Amino acid sequence: MSNQVIDKAESAILHTYNRFQVVFDRGEGVYLYDNTGKQYLDFASGIGVQSLGYGNEEYKQALKDQIDKLTHISNLYYSEPMAEAAAKVVKATGMNRVFFTNSGTEAIEGAIKAVRKYAWLKDGKHDHEIIAMNHSFHGRSMGALSITGNEKYQEPFKPMIGNVKFADFNDLDSVKALVNEKTCAIIMETIQGEGGIYPATEEFLKGVRKICDENDIFLVLDEIQCGMGRSGYMFAWQEYGVEPDIMTCAKALGCGVPVGAFVLNEKTAKGTLAPGDHGTTYGGNPFVCAAVSKVLDIFEKDKIVEHVKEVSVYLEGRLDELVKEYDFLETRRGKGFMQGLVVQGRPVGEIINKALENGLVIISAGSNVIRMLPPLVIEKEHVDEMIEKLKKSF
Repeated sequence: MSNQVIDKAESAILHTYNRFQVVFDRGEGVYLYDNTGKQYLDFASGIGVQSLGYGNEEYKQALKDQIDKLTHISNLYYSEPMAEAAAKVVKATGMNRVFFTNSGTEAIEGAIKAVRKYAWLKDGKHDHEIIAMNHSFHGRSMGALSITGNEKYQEPFKPMIGNVKFADFNDLDSVKALVNEKTCAIIMETIQGEGGIYPATEEFLKGVRKICDENDIFLVLDEIQCGMGRSGYMFAWQEYGVEPDIMTCAKALGCGVPVGAFVLNEKTAKGTLAPGDHGTTYGGNPFVCAAVSKVLDIFEKDKIVEHVKEVSVYLEGRLDELVKEYDFLETRRGKGFMQGLVVQGRPVGEIINKALENGLVIISAGSNVIRMLPPLVIEKEHVDEMIEKLKKSF
């Protein structure tokens, strides 16, 4: 039966993913089940999306109730779910305004337009520059790809949008060397994900914020993967006490429905995008906003962020034990439930495939990192189960 499903998919879907040879059928708690009934401990959560795990009854009921009422009306009209979700996002971030998108990539596109609009309003010129980071990842549309510091993603699709320069993450001098009177924004992930799980240092993030303040430059922080509680803070930048001018988020914002957002502080909200500058047909419709609203309710009621802080200490300790035990594990990097094990001398892909055989779902980051993005509701016993399955896979 699995082969039939795979063959049918491969005969009709554009081949842009080399998918694992498994057909997932359902999920329950922190486990996935394939269409043969085999159980898998999920330590990838759909690349950081399923932060509440699978089958949360409150979440499911909120979506069922909304389906019975209204799923879409366009942004020409108001809806209660949109108003509720927006107010809760603003409260969670402490920022000023939100624009709902369909994805993280679209949130990045909106952020790029906002910073360019602000710079254009200042002097009417079109030569403004954005500083992004090497080894970053922001998405695969042309704008997001243009600020993604990885040549292999860009090469087949050049030319990119212009006036983007790349500094080295956590190297403040490399940023300072690129700043000039044309610089309008500095954009980066607070914790680099695809590039190998690199958290920003406090010195670097505060240093970049200072550069932006002194030069009327926007700081844009991409929290699409590291936000929504994953770092042990609702948003990773909140640990540093450094507020961005624009933040992008998605993934766990809707815990399974396609929704993203970019959030602006007061200065940015008032001085950038105006009616007619930006839009979306589906973004922020009643269905996805019902999901966002309920997700934020559950995060608060169930103290999800506090849970991550508590259990992540145990997770980090068990992973550090692995690094000491196995010579081919070089180090552990990450924060909270966004962790990476750096592998030397062994193909990461083989480990991930063997883990899947052993009922453990993990993924990679970069070329040599095992990436772990478990649901935020895992308990210590799930950490122990993961360690056991990973050792077996080694």
